[in-house]
Amino acid sequence: MTLHERSRATQPSPAGDALLEVRNLRIEFKGRDDTVLAVPDVSFRIAPGEAYGLVGESGCGKTTTAMAVMGYLGGNGRVVGGSIRFEGQELVGARPDVLRSIRGRRIAMVYQEPMSALNPVKTIGAQLAEVPLRHLGAGKAEAMDMAAAMIEDVRLPDPREILKRYPHQLSGGQQQRIVIAMALLAKPALLLLDEPTTGLDVTVEAAVLDLIGDLRRRYGTSLLYISHNLGLIAATCARVGIMYSGEIVEEAPTAQLFRNPRHPYAQGLLGCIPDIRADKRSRALMPIQGQIPLPHERPEGCFFGPRCGHFQAARCGGAPIAMQQAGVTDHAVRCVRWNEIEAPQPVGHDDTHAMTAAQQALDVEDVTKLYVLGRGKARTVVANEAVSLTAGKGEILALVGESGCGKSSLARIVVGLEEATSGRIRFAGDDIARADARHRSKAMLQSIQMVFQNPDGTLNPSHPAAFSIRRTISKFGIRKGRAAIDQRVRELLDMVRLPPALAERRPSQLSGGQKQRIAIARAFASDPSLIVADEPVSALDVSVQAAIVTLLLDIQREKHATLVFISHDLALVRHVADSVVVMYLGKVMERGRVEEIFSPPCHPYTEALLSAVHSPDPDAAPKARIRLAGETPSPINVPPGCRFASRCHRKLGTICDIVAPPIRSLSPTHEIACHIEPDALAGLPPAFAEPDRDKQPA
Repeated sequence: MTLHERSRATQPSPAGDALLEVRNLRIEFKGRDDTVLAVPDVSFRIAPGEAYGLVGESGCGKTTTAMAVMGYLGGNGRVVGGSIRFEGQELVGARPDVLRSIRGRRIAMVYQEPMSALNPVKTIGAQLAEVPLRHLGAGKAEAMDMAAAMIEDVRLPDPREILKRYPHQLSGGQQQRIVIAMALLAKPALLLLDEPTTGLDVTVEAAVLDLIGDLRRRYGTSLLYISHNLGLIAATCARVGIMYSGEIVEEAPTAQLFRNPRHPYAQGLLGCIPDIRADKRSRALMPIQGQIPLPHERPEGCFFGPRCGHFQAARCGGAPIAMQQAGVTDHAVRCVRWNEIEAPQPVGHDDTHAMTAAQQALDVEDVTKLYVLGRGKARTVVANEAVSLTAGKGEILALVGESGCGKSSLARIVVGLEEATSGRIRFAGDDIARADARHRSKAMLQSIQMVFQNPDGTLNPSHPAAFSIRRTISKFGIRKGRAAIDQRVRELLDMVRLPPALAERRPSQLSGGQKQRIAIARAFASDPSLIVADEPVSALDVSVQAAIVTLLLDIQREKHATLVFISHDLALVRHVADSVVVMYLGKVMERGRVEEIFSPPCHPYTEALLSAVHSPDPDAAPKARIRLAGETPSPINVPPGCRFASRCHRKLGTICDIVAPPIRSLSPTHEIACHIEPDALAGLPPAFAEPDRDKQPA
């Protein structure tokens, strides 16, 4: 089979008027010694005003395809086949001046990392004004007026003040809104969004998505969403294309595909998504085995074959696999066995070793952490104030809340990277609140370990991946002698499902998921009894995330360790945690068993967080979205009453502004800090209703 034959085997999206039509697109990158075929064959179309989702793991070619549409493939990238037609005009081979007239004016792009699109040495106003100055022929004063109006459209306060600021003076959510404003200033016909909300809090993500939806309806803009967040795609897109190794392997209306996926890869992706209505005991995540093949290692026939449990060499492994209709209109799949296989049914975790957590492992009592900024008229930042929580032996305790709520500050105190200003933290009979790592005993350091959000902070780029694991084993005397240490390294690599050969590779030679597994192996190398995991999977693909989370659960259960799990992904928290603490601006708003947190009664802040969760289940009926007004108050000027009062949709009145809320005990394990009576909170609807399984497919 040649790649040309494979391209001819592709059937494009259904015919009809298209704003953007990509047909049989092939993209190569030329290196010093060889040429890499990054995208062998992609076809899809987007209608005027339509939102289309492009989904797949990292490395499948999503961003490369979007950059080809923009004409941004760089000096070594080129389109070597196929067509990109926008508003009927062919973009492949178009003159540079033609592309410049379209980019920014008719097609705009929002990038995953907003700082990659913002100049750190220019004000926001200067950068926004460039768009109407260049593309609309506006004068300077008119351009600044248009910039201020667009800032108001993206719901940022005090537009004229924002225009004077520099990017570093804005939060991540504000930066992303500025990038969206920049993209929409020229009122483009097509907006490309490359992972526009990755890494944002659920409330900020919900606000950004609502904003994009509102602006799309106002300006009639078509959207191409690129994401590995299937919940986001389910909530925003009318149609979706599942992409694997440079090909579309399934395409259908979103609800239809999510309700009845036909390709094994699409089924696998959906099996990796935690369900906010189910915990680990009722539904285990089902990671996809293996990895996307490198471009020069793509197999003959089905590219997904080496990872597919339904692969048959005679039928799947030789001839090119064509897209074909999957029994209904507008549903196409690249699989010869699509009508013979069913999606795997979810099963629960083996919970035979579940712990009752009756024995306390960690006790945090009235912990406060203050940071003093500057000299003279110094200002005090309140990171944590009177935080109390407990974690039982063998239990998983989740800390949730928006960025800046104090989760990571508390975690750093527990592991000894910071000292508490006041309060107590009891662990193994000792108070460690005021003892940083330098003043802790060797036994204490061995007992408490941390898994960081970014594994690159754990791994030394100048040493092999296993260097940090060996160092931990040696430092704490777990094994002695080179042979014994190497044997323990192999055992730990096997524990995190990595081959021994990876031990001698440099971190730069590993994928993000492999590096995070190395970081987990390092954390467990000292045989700790307490692990603090700070956003350990937030930046990973859903398939890698599912594998890492499943691995953590297996190891935690096997080692009988206590796990403090920090995350802003509430669906993941629902799957992982035994108990949950909800924090806001340094205070605990609510704490309880996981089933208590995810059903009424709950704190209004918890309610808002839950309402922002997107479910990939098309039959799930989410409750009304709660839009939180304004920004989180400054930790320098903390409100005297309820911290959440200025944004609360259920605010009672002045009492919430000036009087600290009482701690209401709703059960022996469930507490809420709120002025609202528990009976009123108990009447709230659940975050997600049970799906209607009798509903007929669309």
